[in-house]
Amino acid sequence: MSANGSPSGQQPTATYDSAFLKACRREPVPHTPVWFMRQAGRSLPEYRKVREGIPMLESCMRPELVCEITLQPVRRHHVDAAIFFSDIVVPLKAIGIDLDIKPGVGPVVERPVRTRADLARLRDLTPEDVSYVTEAIGLLTRELGPTPLIGFAGAPFTLASYLVEGGPSRTYENAKAMMYGDPELWADLLDRLAEITAAFLEVQIEAGVSAVQLFDSWAGALAPSDYRRSVLPASRKVFETVAPHGVPRIHFGVGTGELLGLMGEAGADVVGVDWRVPLDEAARRVGPGKALQGNLDPTVLFATPEAVEAKTREVLEAAAGLEGHVFNLGHGVMPSTDPDALTRLVEYVHTSTAR
Repeated sequence: MSANGSPSGQQPTATYDSAFLKACRREPVPHTPVWFMRQAGRSLPEYRKVREGIPMLESCMRPELVCEITLQPVRRHHVDAAIFFSDIVVPLKAIGIDLDIKPGVGPVVERPVRTRADLARLRDLTPEDVSYVTEAIGLLTRELGPTPLIGFAGAPFTLASYLVEGGPSRTYENAKAMMYGDPELWADLLDRLAEITAAFLEVQIEAGVSAVQLFDSWAGALAPSDYRRSVLPASRKVFETVAPHGVPRIHFGVGTGELLGLMGEAGADVVGVDWRVPLDEAARRVGPGKALQGNLDPTVLFATPEAVEAKTREVLEAAAGLEGHVFNLGHGVMPSTDPDALTRLVEYVHTSTAR
């Protein structure tokens, strides 16, 4: 029992009995909880207004701006959880890696990590490196009250892909060349990134987030045998490091249908599922003892309201027998999505699953 009265970790008492955290713990819920990846972002006109003229990385380092952006979808959509507004490359920037997020491109690394000597540039992350994160989370937890705040980080494989490739890639030829050709260097790189990632998540947990999500956005590019041998150990290290804090841990990747069981083995309490695998089949692949998150195709939101409801019913029916279910999209909200479609979706899930 923690000092705030929570029986399993450091969740604030105000959020402990929320539908979101109950679902993560596979407990009975008053309704299926809903939140959306990228719910705070370009789909919202109020987001575009406050971000106008401010570069992405700079916006992640302004606590009051981070607070405002994180709160926007909670106010508008009445989602069951907020997700901390940041970017997966923030901890890399914080330890001195020369990178920038270029509009229309994504993260670009000035000097890619290609040799053992380059590992020396990946120093430890300290709380002082990301003091703006601690400050922003303090502001948010006061504003959110009983609504949980989700912290997040990029998983070691996805961060390594950006670092080795020097930016986004569709083929990951440089990263895979290192993974296959110099497995010792690759293992050391991922282990180093696991330490940085875990430290970044611990900063967020100690500042007050109620759950954390590890995004392995590009893990779907891997065969299961490669994932097990070359990626799973680092992801497991992240989850094991933060486990003593007691907050629910979520693991998500895109195109990871063949990896769902392995992603569950990495140690998450909740496994995120993209739209390619029905949730009942995903539960079979993941195995017992895990909640699932997902998994409406984000493009469905461009269809008629009737079509959105029909596809949402399919997701909810597939989730009917799950131990725990957090409704989400199978990937992030697309920038041109009508915000009203998201608001209607939250209301529909809440009303149709009310117990």
